[in-house]
Amino acid sequence: MAGSANHSPYLSKPYQMGLFRLSHRVVLAPMTRCRALNGIPQQANVEYYAQRATEGSFLITEGTLVSPKAGGFPHCPGIYNQAQIDAWKKVVHAVHAKGGIIFCQLWHVGRASHQVYQPSDDPAPVSSTDKPISGKWRILMPGGKYGTYPRPRRLATAEIPVIVEQFKQAAVNAIQAGFDGVEIHGAHGYLIDQFLKDGINDRSDTYGGPLPNRIRFLRELVQSVISAIGPGRVGVRVSPAIDHLEAQDSDPLSLGLAITEMLNALQQSAGEKLAYLHITQPRYTAYGQAEAGRYGSPEEESRLIRAWRDAYEGTFIASGGFTLELGEEAVACGAADLVSYGRLFISNPDLPERFRINAGLNRYVRSTFYTQDPVVGFTDYPFLGERREHSRL
Repeated sequence: MAGSANHSPYLSKPYQMGLFRLSHRVVLAPMTRCRALNGIPQQANVEYYAQRATEGSFLITEGTLVSPKAGGFPHCPGIYNQAQIDAWKKVVHAVHAKGGIIFCQLWHVGRASHQVYQPSDDPAPVSSTDKPISGKWRILMPGGKYGTYPRPRRLATAEIPVIVEQFKQAAVNAIQAGFDGVEIHGAHGYLIDQFLKDGINDRSDTYGGPLPNRIRFLRELVQSVISAIGPGRVGVRVSPAIDHLEAQDSDPLSLGLAITEMLNALQQSAGEKLAYLHITQPRYTAYGQAEAGRYGSPEEESRLIRAWRDAYEGTFIASGGFTLELGEEAVACGAADLVSYGRLFISNPDLPERFRINAGLNRYVRSTFYTQDPVVGFTDYPFLGERREHSRL
């Protein structure tokens, strides 16, 4: 493809993300894929990430569990025991062999779980609250069917530092596995977001009520992780305006600004910037569809993102429903430094090159997103110029 016209002049530009020199601005977004059998990455995971790695590319793994209580999907990987660490080493080695950079996303789903995913001696999922997710939402069960979310157990104040320590140890484990850094998953209605959003957090202790209290859990987590592995190897993902899994906030603009101001203060105190802040566009919804007008207008959505982007002192990654054209526009106008892609990167392992030359895209097959097949819907999407066919196309 050498010499082909560049149809993504902004996304194809190199970028210095703190410690890391990126050759382009198309990021592999973190996406649950359910192929890590019994919580341990397999050879299929090695191939999947290696397929999407190129010289100077930036990849973020699927959500990776920080403890045995952190999960809420079948066959999600963990990073809390030695077998998991050893398995991730193979993934990281394959990505590094192709010149890529890879962060491990650290995840705890909180109340977005079910007893079947919890240890038998402590079967209730934990959260900031004891309010369950309503029956409007369904949880994917191990057999492929969907069930209802149970009532969670409200974390005692004294338990919260234990979870902070789990994230810190998971970050240390990720570095031991060879990862270049970690992303703290504070978005999309999972545990950290359950503390951030006033539509969920009904606590009366120092982790609930006014904004400084609701962002305290995230602040302590970030502080703990950067103390262990350094600010430049830590990214943070949040979604102040997303109501996925009923994670609603009465004032998303102020919530986002409080988060950015807190992260700025941590950077100043540390004397080094975090790797990045990663924020999902408001148009993201539970099923990955654009929901026109959810926040009044596209202009209102842009206003929110721009306010957070302008407030944050560091690399800003935007995600959520981006196309080539929308990604180009975001970088061109300064609304983002980098753009992360999910569904399009699932079906197009060479997405940055396809964007560069404006090649056609393989369509993704949603029904294979969360299966356990090690090939179908995972590693069988063709590269440019390949004749092999995806099994479900």
